[in-house]
Amino acid sequence: MQAIMETLFDIVYLSTVITLGILMIRRAGSNMQTRLFGIMAVVLGCGDAFHLIPRAYALCTDGLAAHAASLGIGKLITSITMTVFYVLLYHVWRKRYEITGRTSLTAAIYILAALRILLCLFPQNGWLEAAPPLSWGIWRNIPFALIGLVIIVLFYQEARRHQDKDFRFMWLAITISFLMYIPVVLFADTIPPVGALMIPKTIAYVWVVWMGFKASRSPK
Repeated sequence: MQAIMETLFDIVYLSTVITLGILMIRRAGSNMQTRLFGIMAVVLGCGDAFHLIPRAYALCTDGLAAHAASLGIGKLITSITMTVFYVLLYHVWRKRYEITGRTSLTAAIYILAALRILLCLFPQNGWLEAAPPLSWGIWRNIPFALIGLVIIVLFYQEARRHQDKDFRFMWLAITISFLMYIPVVLFADTIPPVGALMIPKTIAYVWVVWMGFKASRSPK
């Protein structure tokens, strides 16, 4: 039952975000904000597919333990694409609210993103192992969490300042995604039911993409 329900959920999720992303790219025209959001959604969906498709295959065949290497590679790719996702979201924030300057902030985002990707590439992560070390899971997620925190604050401040109805809950959706993700990183290996928090995390990302899609129909 888990295999069927999880696979169906993943199919709906991936189809939704990729389709919405493609629609935004196609309708973007000269609107860079919409184009960025569309690319961001496609990166999210395609990146997650590298992990979710092997996972669905494993659940429906001989189990997760028999596919540790493919699942690990998928997690690595997803970790990198999620970092790119937030860098693109930062640029959506700049475009939407017409932010100029603030080069130090941009540099900080890129430094944190580069550090996150670099940490993901270290062999000590044990991506191909059935039980990778928790310590490296924590280390590589520190710069990722910092990027998320910055993005949350930025969208909260500017959406309030501009009374932006389309993006007024963007900060909340991102907050929910991180609140669901952090316990999974820390406890999923020792307390498997915690992994169920990935469901609300995924729904939060769909919410983010949906807000971008709605805004693209009446771009600022």
